[in-house]
Amino acid sequence: MAENPTVKLGVLISGTGSNLQAIIDAILRGDLKAEIRLVISNRADAPGLERARRHGIETGVIEHRQFPSREDFDHAVLAALRARSVELVALAGFMRLLSPVMLDAFPGSIMNIHNSLLPSFPGIHGPKDAIDYGVKIAGCTVFFVTPGVDVGPVIVQAAVPVMPGDDEQSLAARILQQEHRIFPHAISLFQQGRLEIHGRQVIIKGDSSTTQSSSPLVNPAVIDPKS
Repeated sequence: MAENPTVKLGVLISGTGSNLQAIIDAILRGDLKAEIRLVISNRADAPGLERARRHGIETGVIEHRQFPSREDFDHAVLAALRARSVELVALAGFMRLLSPVMLDAFPGSIMNIHNSLLPSFPGIHGPKDAIDYGVKIAGCTVFFVTPGVDVGPVIVQAAVPVMPGDDEQSLAARILQQEHRIFPHAISLFQQGRLEIHGRQVIIKGDSSTTQSSSPLVNPAVIDPKS
């Protein structure tokens, strides 16, 4: 059976681009069959742009403040992506909500990553909200973007225990390590043609529970009194 072709990626960023770097590294390792056609930032000073340039990836700056509406901004982004024949859009720390202009142009083909176990703690302070609420398990989520804030169908999640003494920074740092693992993995599943969206469910074709650990993550750990 022939392998699926390399997926053509467009990556949108607003900041440091550490998840962009994770995607680049996965491609270089051969773990991800993808080509980043363009990295776009809505901020000219985003450090992630330099990450892309170091790897010879084309970059573009489209500053949202220069457009009278969200839709006008999205039209400019869409034109740049279409000019590079982008098939999948990855939001890697992109701090803008997308309008129907983008969502209608890439149905089921825009991924985002969030630093909580959605639907818990959407918005920009996932780790802080998790600590403030007192949960014992936090994590991160890759999902398909739909209208709304962090509400799309879930593709992959990783759970991260909240440790005694954690603050927002320490928990966010451990969650970020898992973001760097699951975002390239989700893109790889897309490239392999293994993702199907059925309502709120993302079905991963070829997936079997027998290939995964069924051991629960319990925090704090349950101590067997007989041990």
